[in-house]
Amino acid sequence: MPESEERLRVLARISEYEKEGRFNDDVEEDDPPIPIKPGEVDYTNRKISSKLKTSAANFLGRTFFWNMAKHKKLVIKDVSGLENATAVKGGAIVTCNHFNICDNYTVYKTIKPALKKRHYLYKVIKESNYTNFKGPVRLMMRHGNTMPLSSNVCVMKEFFEGMKTLLERGEKILIYPEQAMWFNYRKPRPLKPGAFWFAAKFNVPVIPVFIGMKDTEILDDNGFPVQEYYVYYLPAIYPDTDLNVRDNSEIMMKKNYRMWVETYEKFYGKKLSYSH
Repeated sequence: MPESEERLRVLARISEYEKEGRFNDDVEEDDPPIPIKPGEVDYTNRKISSKLKTSAANFLGRTFFWNMAKHKKLVIKDVSGLENATAVKGGAIVTCNHFNICDNYTVYKTIKPALKKRHYLYKVIKESNYTNFKGPVRLMMRHGNTMPLSSNVCVMKEFFEGMKTLLERGEKILIYPEQAMWFNYRKPRPLKPGAFWFAAKFNVPVIPVFIGMKDTEILDDNGFPVQEYYVYYLPAIYPDTDLNVRDNSEIMMKKNYRMWVETYEKFYGKKLSYSH
């Protein structure tokens, strides 16, 4: 199977952005986002209609990823340190490196023992993922326990209140602090502070997850080797109640990045270095 031209362009853009130090910029060829309107998102899933759509979306999602796993297009090879997640009983921010559409399901599948009964892993997504898709993917993106960010200030106020409510009731919320998805990129990238600001603001821990990858002999639909995933749950990072939100978020962000780098270097057996 020849390698996809579109994926090759994305990989070339990743190489270019790494050299330029643009680690958090989008490399995918997405259309501009359709803005979300105030009141459009039921962030805490209060409405009966939202609950029904969530059930349908999660069923579709599980079926989609189950089929991927069945056909060896998704391979979760090993999970380490899950006790670090199960030790956190209340609400928490979960962070993970972002490199594939399968990484959020990989975290959900592996963190399930740490979730309370009838709790799900909520996922923060970008605005275009919520508004731009059509068909079954649209249902999964809009109702699969997702929390879209928005360019609209009023919607972001709703997002903020939703985040507060979910964390207070003990939910786990996945945020990608690298921001953009870089296809099959193995290195940890410098982080953005948002995830850690939420953790500090609402006084909840961060559960860092780092996923290492190895090539398999199976090719994906784009002609590239399917990656087998090695999932590492690292010790939770707690905010210091003696520090303000800004200082806390900065310290937590640096500690998360440092833990990812250490895990990367141990897993791949080499020092982290960038090409810029």
